[in-house]
Amino acid sequence: MTKTLEFFFDFGSPATYLAHTQLPKLCSDTGTALVYQPMLLGGVFKATGNASPITVPAKGRYMFADLARYAQRYDVPLRFNPNFPINTLTLMRAATGIQMHQPERFQAFVDCLFVALWVDGRNLGDAAVVATVLAEQGFDPEQVLALSNEEAVKAALKDKTEQAIKRGVFGAPSMFVGNTLFFGQDRLDFVREALSQPAVK
Repeated sequence: MTKTLEFFFDFGSPATYLAHTQLPKLCSDTGTALVYQPMLLGGVFKATGNASPITVPAKGRYMFADLARYAQRYDVPLRFNPNFPINTLTLMRAATGIQMHQPERFQAFVDCLFVALWVDGRNLGDAAVVATVLAEQGFDPEQVLALSNEEAVKAALKDKTEQAIKRGVFGAPSMFVGNTLFFGQDRLDFVREALSQPAVK
């Protein structure tokens, strides 16, 4: 039986971006299928009473310094986005739509938005900037916007977010190995350990 790692994500989280840079190799090393699960982090926060660390200034400053240390350890670029926090509702609906209707382009879509936000510092809260970023990467902005406005896509993102909450998710990134939740990109060693165990048949 192929092992699966479910990765509940939202583009608006820099810690999630860092996890995104590491999980493909981790899953390849452990013979695991990586399943991206788009969710709306704002909806999770509202339902659980959680909030972004940035709402506590001292914690926010520490978090970004800590993330910079991890980026250096992982040898990946990371830039604090001056537009943070960004409303990601449209972005997450778009990701859901691409995953549903153009799965072969999903990875490229996710990659380009994470890089735009957390490497290039682009303001993806601005629809015009989003359109430019997508066009630069070979996506049709109008088509992506149309997908994000489909009722079925909106319902799918809402349902995925509700599923996450029911399973105990309170923030991003959240990863599941079976029914075991691992929260935070700084828990990847535990994820690797869990995935290195023999698959249950």
